[in-house]
Amino acid sequence: MATLEISNLHAEVAEEDGEQILHGVDLEVASNEIHALMGPNGSGKSTLAKIIAGHPAYRVTEGSVTLHLEGDEFEEAADEDLREWDLLDLEPNERAALGIFLGFQYPAEIEGVTMVNFLRTALNAKLEEREELFEDEEEEEEAEEATNEDAAGYDTSPMEGDVEEGEIGVAEFQQILQEKMELLDMDEKFANRYLNAGFSGGEKKQNEVLQAAILEPEIAVLDEIDSGLDIDRLQDVSDGINALRDEQNAGILQITHYQRILDYVEPDYVHVMLDGKIAKSGGAELAEELEDEGYDWVREEVYEAA
Repeated sequence: MATLEISNLHAEVAEEDGEQILHGVDLEVASNEIHALMGPNGSGKSTLAKIIAGHPAYRVTEGSVTLHLEGDEFEEAADEDLREWDLLDLEPNERAALGIFLGFQYPAEIEGVTMVNFLRTALNAKLEEREELFEDEEEEEEAEEATNEDAAGYDTSPMEGDVEEGEIGVAEFQQILQEKMELLDMDEKFANRYLNAGFSGGEKKQNEVLQAAILEPEIAVLDEIDSGLDIDRLQDVSDGINALRDEQNAGILQITHYQRILDYVEPDYVHVMLDGKIAKSGGAELAEELEDEGYDWVREEVYEAA
């Protein structure tokens, strides 16, 4: 269980005289909730997603992004700091280890790396990083000493390591992968293809959902994952998103331009972003109103109120 709390978030492009993009975003997403974030191009939706994940292209100038962790595994934690994390102080890999997932609008293609190898490596990396984040000071010192002792280098190339290296071995991972692909109703042939290479747009988006299912995030941020999908793939991807919430209890922040995916993934909350901040929030009916009338009425309402 987790809650992602974004408070008064201001951010700009991380370069000299960088453009200010976010102007005070307030948003809270909890486990087992689906939030739809809508808004016109240039309103800051994708920037917000990247900042949550830790993209270096943006610089936060004010505000906070906090992940609150709850549940049995944290109740016994002696240090309350292990239940509350300032994500802005953490590297992207550390945020991922704590349960933040970003699904891309344009997933990269990587020739020569099979999906099964990529996914197992990603899962083991998350588990290892998570263990390091939650280990106590004594364990941390021991780990640092071990790292220093091993600093001379590899005896062989890391690419030639044991196939069972990592917490999750090949045989165990194959079982996990099979279960997740069945959950998402995916063809098992996907697993042996190179990562996104030669995939259709729909297959790439379905693969993003599979990655989330494997990594089991606390909060999944999906950046326009519905763009470019035909009706069949839209249904497949939507079923996968619903499974993330219903079967894995993930909180979902679904960034989208269109109401159509919300016919299949019914949101608990809909937020409208205008000019770098949340201008209006409501229930699922708000998305239908935006589909019919656009965003101008929201802008007018906000400026009249100001």
